Amino acid sequence: MEKINIICIDDQADVLNAVVKDLAELESHFIVEGCDSAADCEELLEEIDANGELLALVISDHVMPGKSGVEMLTELAADPRFQGTKKILLTGQATQKDTIHAINQANINHYFEKPWDKDALVNEAKKLVTEFIFEKGFNFQDFQGVIHSETLFKYLK
Repeated sequence: MEKINIICIDDQADVLNAVVKDLAELESHFIVEGCDSAADCEELLEEIDANGELLALVISDHVMPGKSGVEMLTELAADPRFQGTKKILLTGQATQKDTIHAINQANINHYFEKPWDKDALVNEAKKLVTEFIFEKGFNFQDFQGVIHSETLFKYLK
């Protein structure tokens, strides 16, 4: 079976740990990694690519030292190695302009404001990884337990 990753990016350790912990139920089928900066994420992306692994989802904060989350997600959207990767912006400080840029340029799939609702975040993550699984042509039965049922039915119609 393919190794499929989920990356969470936030410069605040407590927030990053909380997001990774919230996604723990996905670890049965995905590698969930935390990065404390865009630079850290870029190094991990190189490893993922070099190992022939896939990247299903990136959940990123916006305001971080160095490169912002929107800049990071925009570059990811333009990287042909990660076409099809789903993206969530999770932030408490994005302006309307930042959010519009993230939607238009980074092609984010969902936006959450901090503090987030754990169940809503996990539900959206499951929905997006289910879409990724179907778009990549994987057998959805290999992912029982993490498949989003409503999204599954959409693809089975």
